Amino acid sequence: MSEDLQLAARARAASVVELASELIRRPSRGGIDDYGPVLGVLEEWLSARGLPHRRLHDDAGLLVGLLVEIRGGRPGSWWTLDACVDTAPYGDESAWSFPPACGDVADGWLRGRGSADSKLAASMFCHIAADLAPHTETLHGGLAVLLDVDEHTGGFGGARAYLADESAVRPAGVMIGYPGMDEVVVGGRGLWRATLTVHAPSGHSGSSKTVVGAISRAAHLVRLLDAAELPGVDAASGFPLPPKLSVTTFHGGEGFSVIPDRCDLNIDVRTTPGFGAHDAETLVRKIAAELDADLPGPRPTEVTPVVAWPPFRLAEDEQPAAALLGAAAGAGLTVRAKTAGPSNIGNLLAGEGIPGVTAGFGVPYEGLHGIDERAHLAELPTVYAVYHRAVLDLLDS
Repeated sequence: MSEDLQLAARARAASVVELASELIRRPSRGGIDDYGPVLGVLEEWLSARGLPHRRLHDDAGLLVGLLVEIRGGRPGSWWTLDACVDTAPYGDESAWSFPPACGDVADGWLRGRGSADSKLAASMFCHIAADLAPHTETLHGGLAVLLDVDEHTGGFGGARAYLADESAVRPAGVMIGYPGMDEVVVGGRGLWRATLTVHAPSGHSGSSKTVVGAISRAAHLVRLLDAAELPGVDAASGFPLPPKLSVTTFHGGEGFSVIPDRCDLNIDVRTTPGFGAHDAETLVRKIAAELDADLPGPRPTEVTPVVAWPPFRLAEDEQPAAALLGAAAGAGLTVRAKTAGPSNIGNLLAGEGIPGVTAGFGVPYEGLHGIDERAHLAELPTVYAVYHRAVLDLLDS
């Protein structure tokens, strides 16, 4: 990596931390706080530097993000840096050793909710956009910076609004600024989720007539689901993880004297290229039919699909993974490419036809989504220089 980039990154670090601190001081807990103040800080900063930006709204008109666009002077692909500026809730504030919205620096750590996930990355990406702006005539394609405020809700409204925006250029790939320096996530299992509704005759728990209630039928269904045979790792596909099925909620009944006539379960199936959403649904419906045959009820068990995201995986020589891993190696870092078990926004993007997604390269951190969230700043110049180098390489062709 060039010495000029490293020197520029060190010079930028104080400004990156200053903006991130201001963002942390504006609470933006997903589904709880008003996002106007935190986006207002970003808008003021961007406007002061003449960087083109605009707000993103969902179909209901709700504010879900901010988009910065740096258009190059030569033809080429567009690439996106993505960081959320909404956060997880604080949890038990009395358990924190510092105020969750303090945004200060102590012993080399930036402290407060969002410092790790992902207000420091949001600040860093805005600064990289500012670095590129004076040199647009030499860039191919363009760079978008997506600042999502509907990420921790699970709605990913900013990403959805960005992809639905007809005036925005669809990117060839996205780099998501989650923290952690050891790994770059280049893939993830997909998911298929459904609600299962089990029916049974109702009755009085004290009646002399025996009734197999919905809870008993649902418990049998859980045993069948837990015993389901799923395929292992498909070596031929190159995908390193197997599918997984979990029962995640179980609701039914009230009080003591009534045997309920309904019980609802939530099912989460993590999918792979060799075992996709269709396979998951086929398996779960087969198991539901087996329950109805073993313990017949007044109505068939209902299977209601909720959401499906495809799995995705980039090879290390595919973009933008190649640019990011190459820049990290150039900075002397040993960074592992990882296919994640949990799904992430990369699955949503893959479902929208954008398979080129990375996530998970940033500064070391502690307390993400927990108490005393903080981000270590000593590594910030290196992380900044790696992203800057990767973006320049992507926009150079």
